[in-house]
Amino acid sequence: MFYGELIRKPLEIDKIVRELTLTATNKGGGALVMFLGFVKGVVDGTEVKELVYEAHEVYASKKLKEIAESYKHIKGVIDVIIYHRIGNLKPGEPTVYIFVTATNRRIAFNVASEVLERVKREVPIFKLERRSNGEYWIVGDSKRVKRESIK
Repeated sequence: MFYGELIRKPLEIDKIVRELTLTATNKGGGALVMFLGFVKGVVDGTEVKELVYEAHEVYASKKLKEIAESYKHIKGVIDVIIYHRIGNLKPGEPTVYIFVTATNRRIAFNVASEVLERVKREVPIFKLERRSNGEYWIVGDSKRVKRESIK
């Protein structure tokens, strides 16, 4: 399966892992790599209260699917599934899930890493970090720009 979707609630990871493992086993699979991103509790020594994820839902979901489907013809790749949460998330809550099954671990790890980087670069998801010292837009992977109030 090659699939991507925006979601609002956390996933039941155990169920997905069981299903993917069973399916991949019957297709010559020998590895499943899962990446789980979650909201940080502290950034630059400052407490994070929440992270707000917003997106143009139709377009962002389409991009997630396109990224997953782009691995269909890569030798050894069996499944690529991407879920990205949107909404207001607290520290420790999951934000992004990437599942890759493949014929071996090397392929699975490499593809999972590449998929994550592509999601961060290509999918229009906007992040506002609310901290104890103000609000910051997250630009790219780690740059933070203080949100100024309009007066």
